Amino acid sequence: MITNAERWQLSDGELHYIWWFIQGSIMEADVRWRLRRAWGMCQRHAWGTLAGEAAFRQNYFHGPAILYEDILGRALRAFELTGPWPAARIARRLRPTGPCMMCEMGFDRRSRGSFNRERLDAGRDLTMIRRFAATTSEYWTGTVCGKCSGEGSRARCRPHLLEDARRGAAVDLVADRATLAGILERLAVYARSFRWESRDTATDRDRAALLSAVGWCSGWEAGLALFGDCGIPPERELPGALP
Repeated sequence: MITNAERWQLSDGELHYIWWFIQGSIMEADVRWRLRRAWGMCQRHAWGTLAGEAAFRQNYFHGPAILYEDILGRALRAFELTGPWPAARIARRLRPTGPCMMCEMGFDRRSRGSFNRERLDAGRDLTMIRRFAATTSEYWTGTVCGKCSGEGSRARCRPHLLEDARRGAAVDLVADRATLAGILERLAVYARSFRWESRDTATDRDRAALLSAVGWCSGWEAGLALFGDCGIPPERELPGALP
C-alpha cells in the first residue's frame, strides 16, 4: 500500500521538466502569463515543483517567491468588490482561465524522462522541503484550508473558496481578503530579501508566506502529504537571501 506522500511523488518525466523549468523558464514572459491565468499550477505540480526546487536548490526559493508575489497581488485585487452578489463575483474573478501548464503538456505520474538515477533520487528527496516546513510551521499552519486538512478550520484555499461560493455556502470574503493580504505582505518581504541591499531581512514568518501562497492558490493536500510530520530537526540558517 502506498503512502500519501508516495501518491504525490513525481514521475521521471515530471522531475526532468521541473529541473529545466527552475533554470529560468519560470521567469519567461509567456510562462508567467500562463501561470497567472491558471493561478499557478494544479496541486500536484505546484507542490511538486516547490519540493523539486527545494531539493535541487537547497531551499533557495528566489523564483517562486517572485512568482507568487505577482499571483497573490492579482488575487488581492480580485477582492476589490462593490455592489451585490459578492460571492458569485469573486467566484468568477478567481476561476482559472487556463490549464495547469504541466498538465497541458502531458506530464503526469506515467511520464518518462532521461534523467540519470542520481539526479532523480536527488529531486525526490524531501529533506529540504520538510526542513523548510518544520522551521516555518508556526506561521503557515493557521492558513491551511480546513477542507484540505479535514480539520474543519474556517480558512479556505482558492479552489475551496470557489467551491463554497458556487454552491451558495456562507463565505466571509472580508476575512479571506485579510488573510490573503497578510500572506502577500510577508511574501513581499521574503521576495525582496533576495536583493543584495535587503539580504538577511526575511524572517521565518516571511518564509512561511511562500507555503501559504502555494497552498492558497492550488490547495494543501499534496503539500501536507509531502511535509509528513515535519520531523526533521529544523536548521535556523535557511537559504532565503543572497549570501
